[in-house]
Amino acid sequence: MDFVPVSDESCSKYALYRQLAIFLQATIVCIIMIIRTYALYGRSKRFLACVAIVIIALTILACAGTFGHFSGDVEIEPGVGCNETFSKAVAARIGLAYVALFIFDLFIFILTVYRICQNSSLLRLTLVTRRNIIDVIFCDGAMFFGAMTLSNIPNILTYYFGSVWLRGSLSTFTGCMSVTLISRLMLNLHKTIDTGIFSTPTQDDALSLPVLTTRVNIQSAISSHHW
Repeated sequence: MDFVPVSDESCSKYALYRQLAIFLQATIVCIIMIIRTYALYGRSKRFLACVAIVIIALTILACAGTFGHFSGDVEIEPGVGCNETFSKAVAARIGLAYVALFIFDLFIFILTVYRICQNSSLLRLTLVTRRNIIDVIFCDGAMFFGAMTLSNIPNILTYYFGSVWLRGSLSTFTGCMSVTLISRLMLNLHKTIDTGIFSTPTQDDALSLPVLTTRVNIQSAISSHHW
């Protein structure tokens, strides 16, 4: 099968669009994780301000390492197409973006665990059941952090210790994993809390907890465990 000839210009555009797509994916995932944690903290303005400072710092670090004059060399491989390679110095700077993502995941996970551990009875309930929204957010968040750690750490190592052809080879896989997992988290949240995304609010008589699908008062759900 004959393919359309690939030019150096088209390969350069492909590399740029690929970087933009990966950056956009990571941004969407981070925003969703912030919203989940923000709800867990009862829409606290103080929490939002602290998170905003951390996010701005990590975003600057990620952008500095991903874009600008730190782009790699794009080559046309016969029978393969566009292939982007990175020098050791460039790969180290791009690796900073994924280090920033790992720090963000760790930051969100620590905030989630801290919020759960603030109430010992809530922690014991979380370890044995997944019936309410707090349990779902904690358990799914732990699963997300574990899976992303297993995929992101090897990706970071390829930038710092991999060969020229191996550097950045796992970045696409890492991005796809994050999008897939965050989609699974949100769908599981809707499925667990009620019958679906477009369902109406219901009352959980067994635990006397307010269970909503579209708007959930996390603070009242946590407070109800004291009774």
